[in-house]
Amino acid sequence: MSDKEPVTVPRFTGRDLPPFGRLVIQFAPPVAIIALILMVLGNPDGVASVIFDMRTYVTGGFTWLFILYSLFAVAVCGWLVFSKVGSRVRLGGPKAKPEYSNFAWYSMLFACGQGIGLIFWSVAEPIMLRDSSPVFEAMEGNVAGGGIVWAYFHWGFTAWAMYCVVAVCLAYSHHNLGKTLTFREATVDLLPRWSRGGAGVVIELLAIMATILGLSTSFAFAAMQFTAGLTSFTGVSSGPTIWLFVIVGLGAAAAISAFFGISKGMRLISETNSILSVVLVVAAFIFGPTLFIISNITQTFGSYFTNFVPMSFWTDAPSTADPLTSWQQSWNGWWTVFIWCWVIAFSPFVAGFIARISRGRTLREFVIGVTIIPSFIVMLWIGVLGSAAIYYDDKSGRGISDAVNADVASGLFAMLESIPVIGSLLLVVATVLVATYYVTSLDAGTYALAEFVSAPKRAGAWFRVVLVLSIGAVATVLLTLGGSGVVDTVQTGTIIGAFPFSIVIILMIVNTIRRLRSRDRATRELEMVVNDPDPNVELKINEEGDIRTVSAGEMKPGASSS
Repeated sequence: MSDKEPVTVPRFTGRDLPPFGRLVIQFAPPVAIIALILMVLGNPDGVASVIFDMRTYVTGGFTWLFILYSLFAVAVCGWLVFSKVGSRVRLGGPKAKPEYSNFAWYSMLFACGQGIGLIFWSVAEPIMLRDSSPVFEAMEGNVAGGGIVWAYFHWGFTAWAMYCVVAVCLAYSHHNLGKTLTFREATVDLLPRWSRGGAGVVIELLAIMATILGLSTSFAFAAMQFTAGLTSFTGVSSGPTIWLFVIVGLGAAAAISAFFGISKGMRLISETNSILSVVLVVAAFIFGPTLFIISNITQTFGSYFTNFVPMSFWTDAPSTADPLTSWQQSWNGWWTVFIWCWVIAFSPFVAGFIARISRGRTLREFVIGVTIIPSFIVMLWIGVLGSAAIYYDDKSGRGISDAVNADVASGLFAMLESIPVIGSLLLVVATVLVATYYVTSLDAGTYALAEFVSAPKRAGAWFRVVLVLSIGAVATVLLTLGGSGVVDTVQTGTIIGAFPFSIVIILMIVNTIRRLRSRDRATRELEMVVNDPDPNVELKINEEGDIRTVSAGEMKPGASSS
């Protein structure tokens, strides 16, 4: 046996971009963001008008695409759970072991996946949709519950299936085939060889811009809601100035978390998030309208399961009979299209991060863990907080509704203030959660973005600083452009980033299905070699990307990269 140190697994079998391609990916996003800032400073009304028109175009012409993509993601997850592929394929090879406990794993994937969105909308959406919502309009006596059911749908199983299917693509490509943890290498071998260099650059640029815009949207929402929380128990006034200070503070906290790495910084904050979330929900359940919450959760859970199919296919077709002059004419423009775009924009970093921390799990275990358990937690969260909000809204003569209409970000805090005995304490807990959930999201996002640009080399700290500054700058621009319609403008940033990137995701999923369905003996042997730490086994990759193994000085036929 050789005295050499065991090699790091998985072994790298992909090909890095040429230096020029890496430079384009590193500098194009900051340049685009600087150009956007300059345009906003020069003509804010004109930029706001263009952004509005872009959202109208996407909503009017492509609602069907987002609906079908969400159904496609659910179908692929079902295939992975119930097919032999799901039980036979283990991320990292047959001998791989999970790197994190189940609690740490669930905490990290949940925190980076939906923290801010769920906190922001868990009360606002049920309240805003309580009087009228599609599918439930004809259900007498359950109109108020319709808002909660739509919140289950938007933040529950379907959203997590959309994250999961992208994460499977990246995880299998990286842990089993030895590719870099990038969308480029999970997608380009579906394309002709001559196009892969340029296509790889375009794919990574789209992933980076979608992630920056998605994180910027969350950053803006976090600033608004954190300020609303401060206002609820300190009286400090909300507005652009305090939003800017909050953005700077949360960005600094994310940088500190990143300094300590995933195992210390992010895992600690994620587990703290989980504990505080449990405290918040349990306290709201015990000290709030317990009996009403139990009854309403029972009723709305049933409504969710019985109406899942019509909600999944709801395209608001009558609104597209004539060309839209405003996205506001479509119900989906306000809700499903925006939220699915948010999920798509979050997919690059959420899926990349989930893939990174999921080595050692079978595809079946992975899919169940990423979809079923987080979805159930989400539904409990919305069921408790949303039901309490409806109860206190009725008891206060629509006081919660008035608060949400005045400031969407204040909905959660208006509800918590109504809880007797410990309402004031819960205001502080919720405000802290807003901050910590976003810190974990930003932390995970910069890890993933750095991987897109620099793999197989690691990006320097300067690049992650540039990412944080870019995200903060875009969030500031969105808040500045918003005016009285700040929430609508912030949402539009996500839609602009997600629309072109959705095409990349669909191609990547198709490529992964092709890889898994054609997984022959040579591919399985390649997976074993990629994850073999024996220093006597080496991989040789030619210019065409074909892979051969060298063992004990003898060249042996290997496999061709899929």
